[in-house]
Amino acid sequence: MVDVLFVNTDGSRVTAQAEPGSRLLEVAQDAGMPLEGTCEGQMACSTCHVIVSPDWFDRLEPASDDEEDMLDLAAGVTRTSRLSCQIELTDALSGIAIRIPGVSRDMQIG
Repeated sequence: MVDVLFVNTDGSRVTAQAEPGSRLLEVAQDAGMPLEGTCEGQMACSTCHVIVSPDWFDRLEPASDDEEDMLDLAAGVTRTSRLSCQIELTDALSGIAIRIPGVSRDMQIG
């Protein structure tokens, strides 16, 4: 199992476990995190934007150009921002820490 630590907008911490190969978005949603994922992982929105702990960011596969373009549309982007739908969890990522951004942008509104 892969352990994931989520830090919510209010500072509360939630630990979740996932099978290797799971997408971070699904794990976050199952753990009750407020990630919309409007496009269901098709990289057509940025509503699953998360901030990866700097200690873990460089261990991820690099973001694609398409993901970088979508992150340009996300609110509150940082140097370690990623789209959770694009992060596949592996055993090597067990213990990863993810912060839920304090702001979000619903792509379905106006």
